[in-house]
Amino acid sequence: MRALAIVAAIGILTTGASAQRGAAGRVPGYQAQPFWPRPFSNHSWVLGSVTGVAVDAQNHVWVVHRGNDSLEGNEKGMVTSPPSSSVCCQAAPFVLEFDQTGALVSSWGGPGQGYQWPQSPGGIAVDAKGNVWIAAAGLEPPPTAPARGRGDAVVGEAPAPGAARGRGAPQGPADAHVLKFSRDGKFLLQIGTPGKMDGPTSQMTLNRPAGVAYDAAANEVFVADSGNRRIIVFDADSGAYKRHWFAYGEKMPGAAPGPYAAGETAARSFREVTCVKIARDGLVYVCDRSSDRVQVFRKDGTFVKEGTVAPKTLGAVVSGQFGVVASRGSVWDVAFSNDAQQRYLFVTDGHNKKVHILERETLMEVGAFGSGGRYPGQFLANGSIASDAQGNLYVGENHHGKRVQKLAPGTARRTS
Repeated sequence: MRALAIVAAIGILTTGASAQRGAAGRVPGYQAQPFWPRPFSNHSWVLGSVTGVAVDAQNHVWVVHRGNDSLEGNEKGMVTSPPSSSVCCQAAPFVLEFDQTGALVSSWGGPGQGYQWPQSPGGIAVDAKGNVWIAAAGLEPPPTAPARGRGDAVVGEAPAPGAARGRGAPQGPADAHVLKFSRDGKFLLQIGTPGKMDGPTSQMTLNRPAGVAYDAAANEVFVADSGNRRIIVFDADSGAYKRHWFAYGEKMPGAAPGPYAAGETAARSFREVTCVKIARDGLVYVCDRSSDRVQVFRKDGTFVKEGTVAPKTLGAVVSGQFGVVASRGSVWDVAFSNDAQQRYLFVTDGHNKKVHILERETLMEVGAFGSGGRYPGQFLANGSIASDAQGNLYVGENHHGKRVQKLAPGTARRTS
């Protein structure tokens, strides 16, 4: 019992305390829930690198992950040829649905009839009809040169002297599509075609889309089309093109910006569009991950404002046993607080291993929580975030993190 109390205390102390650095106690504090989710009933299942987290209208939590390709060598005992173990381990199905208690409700995903499963999935969203959308974000291209920013590498990886090791070249055409399924995994729609990329002005093709959001008012799906450095909008039933825009609401693409440098004049083009989320008031929030910024638009693409987060953050791209992984920038994904005005914007920062709390109106940072590590409330490559109706946060960890943490609202506590 004493050990359980210590674990629970760690979950409290590593989250809420650092959130106090903002506006004199007005900033929400959070406590990690170390026993969420519950263990899988199939004890051989493990999570791969988590790429997306979403909450649906039933307050169920949806998770998508990379599966066996992202497992460490000692986690693949049941999927090697021949198997090296009969009891551990294998990846859980790609798509998992949990209830509020953390119990697994359903699971599905993978290749099927009529569509191409992603080489690497990206974000996930559940629309008002209960349908599940998954972006096919694709694999990180190998670095052309050491790109180590401030010198901090991805935790658990060492820089590779040459080409990517382990996984080798991607199999099949590169990801360039978005998939729509019913909540029980029945295929409904594919937008875009793997390997077909006609450039940033195309109305028919995508390029490594990283995230997706659904607008119930217009029955439209918004796609963070990262490889094309834009947001593109489609009809959610037919997949018909509606509109697109680039940074600052421009209708035509600008020149691709060079690597980010702290203190530079803000780039007129997106570098890496990794998320799109729609607030209750209709404002559209877009993550430009490696530019350390959030841009805000109206649904028609009109630019409203932007804000920077941890603007000295650079990053690293390194190779390891399951391919190339990138840890760039501070704005990986965002979620909104659950109050009526959605006063706060939560920004998950996988490079600095924390969650920033911004006032949504001003985009000014008023607090933060988290640090690097494997204890409850600490993070490794925390790349996705979602909130539920009770104000709980769910943070998915990519790369070597391979978990989802639930953080419940609570009074922040000091560690000293």
